Amino acid sequence: MPSREQLADNRWLRWIGPSLFHPRLWHVSRRGVALGVAVGIFFGLLIPIAQIPVSAAVAVALRANLPAAMASTLVTNPVTFPPVYFAAWKLGSALLGEEARGPGPVPPLGGDEPPAADVAKGVEGVEGVKGVEGGSWWATVWRKVSQTGRALMLGLAIFAVAAGLSTYLLINLFWHLRVRLKRRGRLRARSI
Repeated sequence: MPSREQLADNRWLRWIGPSLFHPRLWHVSRRGVALGVAVGIFFGLLIPIAQIPVSAAVAVALRANLPAAMASTLVTNPVTFPPVYFAAWKLGSALLGEEARGPGPVPPLGGDEPPAADVAKGVEGVEGVKGVEGGSWWATVWRKVSQTGRALMLGLAIFAVAAGLSTYLLINLFWHLRVRLKRRGRLRARSI
């Protein structure tokens, strides 16, 4: 992680000014860390690109722990990305009542018309773009992508909210239990 001085000297971050160096953004506290990790996981699951800048901006706005927010966006990485997105798509498909067997094979080129003819006609001339069954090769591909996208976004939104909220609650609970156990240990040491 870069130091505060490196961040202050960075010409791309200078415009943020003093709000980036607010003490609560860098202090390790129960609320700050729990909120920072929750924000990072939320945006790490919800959006596929620009996760770190978005979570950092929200962490600054909410005065959450900035390093925790930025680091926890890595919940989705090249290793976890495929299973997380597949599970989100499956959940979204199930909730939308769509078939959960996948977008299926794309019809071979050489259907009713060659794909170049569809491109020449433009989007208005493509049958089935609005979800009508049948149509040309491009229309079928467009329909499959739009169906998958709706289900995927619904699943990712549910995963992001559930994971962010449960992470916030679990960190608060574990932090509280840790403080309680330390206090109990100190009281036992005094009584001996």
